[in-house]
Amino acid sequence: MRSAGSAANARTSTPARPRKLLRWLVPVGLGLLQAVTWGMLLRGGLSGVLVWYLLTSLVPLLGLLALVPAALYAAWKRSLSAALLATLVVSSFAVWPGLWSLGIAQIRYPVSIEQMQPVATVRLPSDLPLRVLWGGDRLATNYHAFYPDQRWAYDLAPEPTLAKSLNPSAYGCWGTPVVAPVTARVAQAHDGEPEALPGTLANLQRPFGNFLSLELESKTYLVLAHLQPGSLLVHDGDSVQEGQPLARCGNSGHTSEPHIHIHHQRQPLDAEHPGIAEGLPLFFRDHDGAPMPEGGLESEGERVVAHGALVHHVGKAAANLPASAR
Repeated sequence: MRSAGSAANARTSTPARPRKLLRWLVPVGLGLLQAVTWGMLLRGGLSGVLVWYLLTSLVPLLGLLALVPAALYAAWKRSLSAALLATLVVSSFAVWPGLWSLGIAQIRYPVSIEQMQPVATVRLPSDLPLRVLWGGDRLATNYHAFYPDQRWAYDLAPEPTLAKSLNPSAYGCWGTPVVAPVTARVAQAHDGEPEALPGTLANLQRPFGNFLSLELESKTYLVLAHLQPGSLLVHDGDSVQEGQPLARCGNSGHTSEPHIHIHHQRQPLDAEHPGIAEGLPLFFRDHDGAPMPEGGLESEGERVVAHGALVHHVGKAAANLPASAR
């Protein structure tokens, strides 16, 4: 027969078990959420793109809501239980993607060239020698690699670049012809966005500014952005020939200086939600450089210097086109 003391101990210890289970609710739930999101992300596809934005916004917020009280409680108690330690570890990992947008411990969007098909191989979008400001497969040479839709995007411009001037004409790209990199159909031709002052990064609503989206034979899309307002020479549904002038280089949209932005994506460009697309590999041909030339900027004292490749179209020339296409 149990004593009265042992019965009392049994009664007081019973509620402790549910409390211990509740302590594991946060780390287990947050850990499962991260496992699901990372799993979907690494599978790729449009769902992976959507999960990427979830992983870099909502998941870090939930992680922060768990991390702060757990850290304060640990500091108050001056001890760590297994559940508290798990909460600190799991919530810290959840917060990590929230730092990427600040450039801290950033990773590139986790898909590979081999994983993403089809690729596009086109000519350069200008007949002038172009400095590759940003380009390639690595974050060190291409900041676009962080963004799902622009995973293999390029920023290209004739010299001079990085002029630190508010006058667009101080930049070699401004007003120069942008030509069709490939024979294609114009899926979208968007004009009417104002020119921005260099260095202002003003237009977050329409980051591509005035742009052209070309539908390729593969039913994927080539995007040419930051075009000069009023310079577009083609309209939706037009067929364009490789090398044909399409518009002029400008500084419209979310851009630091006049340049030609070009990238390849699977889905049609949604002007209201331009980031919701899968970026696809983009290579160049008929020029004097690598198929995927690399870019990169470096600070040298007070100056920022472009160390990217200088590439020049040397293949089919615009002069070979019929007069109607020039």
